[in-house]
Amino acid sequence: MRSWPAPDPHDLPGAGRLPGRGLPVRLHDTATGALAAAGPAAPGRAALYVCGITPYDATHLGHANTYVAFDLLGRAWRDAGHDVTYVQNVTDVDDPLLERATATGVDWRELAAEQVQLFRDDMTALSVVPPQEYLGVVEAVDLVAAAVRDLLDAGAAYRVPGTGGGPDGDVYFPVAADPAFGQVSGLHAAAMRALSAERGGDPDRPGKRDPLDPLLWRVARPGEPSWDAAGLGAGRPGWHVECTAIALQHLGMPVDVQGGGSDLVFPHHEMGASHAQVLRPHAGPFARLYAHSGMVALDGEKMSKSRGNLVLVSRLRAAGEDPAAVRLAIVSQHWREDWEWTGALLADSRERLARWRAAVARPAGPDGAAVLARVRERLAEDLDAPGAVRAVDAWADAALAGAGQDPDAGDLVRRTVTALLGVAV
Repeated sequence: MRSWPAPDPHDLPGAGRLPGRGLPVRLHDTATGALAAAGPAAPGRAALYVCGITPYDATHLGHANTYVAFDLLGRAWRDAGHDVTYVQNVTDVDDPLLERATATGVDWRELAAEQVQLFRDDMTALSVVPPQEYLGVVEAVDLVAAAVRDLLDAGAAYRVPGTGGGPDGDVYFPVAADPAFGQVSGLHAAAMRALSAERGGDPDRPGKRDPLDPLLWRVARPGEPSWDAAGLGAGRPGWHVECTAIALQHLGMPVDVQGGGSDLVFPHHEMGASHAQVLRPHAGPFARLYAHSGMVALDGEKMSKSRGNLVLVSRLRAAGEDPAAVRLAIVSQHWREDWEWTGALLADSRERLARWRAAVARPAGPDGAAVLARVRERLAEDLDAPGAVRAVDAWADAALAGAGQDPDAGDLVRRTVTALLGVAV
């Protein structure tokens, strides 16, 4: 599956486009609850895996918040001199997508293709640097099936007999197979069971060894898409194992940062980590750090597909909003915190963007190097983009007031904001 176009290389950090070099990044690690170094153990490649969309109702502001957050991480890594290998999946066959296709009378493949293209367009507009590997589950079925067969061969998967008229042979993963199960989320069993039921699991299915055991391979049902896989029979992948298989194939283990929205901590990232740790038992933890972005609300309620209270980036663009203002609204909020989208927030971002553009266009201003240093410092400390925004605000206010005599300040601040915050000024 093709990704989307990258921003102009001159608008990205690295290769001397900004003077000096960025700082090592520390992020909040979900698994430990503490700040930790985020990046490769030794200088070189930084490996990032961020879970992608299920392609319907794309791209709402919750999606945008997540992908902009990890785009900030990639930019900070590049500024610090790392080569970044970024992988992202697309869950282009899954129950919610199939249900939406049935409800709307659209072929599921057409719906997925349309929504993926919309997502690409939105990511391009928001200046998100694309992943090097962007894979749909449909094109990775053989890869996922091989992982499921490996788990069966290792005695770390089992088949469940059909119930209620369903076919025999769905394959499940026993969470007891991974001694480290539970270390990503730190949740107790009761909380896990409740979240499993809420987020796509089937804890009450008869025949499972443990209510939390997740599906690896769903045997074909009439009217559903399926693929023939040697040793498994016709069927389709479970949700969690798809990301595991893709990440192991294209990044190896451990991944430096496994990222996604906070609603993926359990079960998705917990289960995916366990799959990987059983498949590669001597490679260490699946990820060195787990990072999760906050949820975005609208009118006091979490923005979600199930509630239908979505603000779509494509609709904002169609209404004539500058994508740079939308991105600036996002980066003005801390990536880990839950926050609310409002018309006032967007209006403030429009005004801020206009002020920044006017400031960098002035013939002189206060020292731009100080702004670059402060933005780097703030991004290195748990991607504190709001702190970086405040530093630019202070410089812009001073420049517009006529302070400073540095003729190169405006250009350096413009390059700083464009490269590190991804906001075109």
